Amino acid sequence: MTEDQILCASSIYERKFYINPRFAETLPTQIKQELKALSVLYTEDVGGILTMQFDDAGNLYFSTTAKESDFEYDEIGAELKIKQYREKYKDLIEDLELYYQTFFC
Repeated sequence: MTEDQILCASSIYERKFYINPRFAETLPTQIKQELKALSVLYTEDVGGILTMQFDDAGNLYFSTTAKESDFEYDEIGAELKIKQYREKYKDLIEDLELYYQTFFC
């Protein structure tokens, strides 16, 4: 069993977007821009930190956390937004999972 691989992350606290260099080198620019846009929009809307990771099977999942002192962070709203994003970006997510399963599994 290996450790899950972070694809990208965005933080409202640091106002930064991170993409794992392992994937940044091979992903098309348009995909990287789309990941950045959806991640930054998510954290601007909900707050906290959004992380997108691949599990061992190559499934892409979203996780969100917030600082303990962040009283404006809405945990329920964050989960609802993730469900909304999974539907809205379904094709992108499926393409990323296929990419990961093809080149990294």
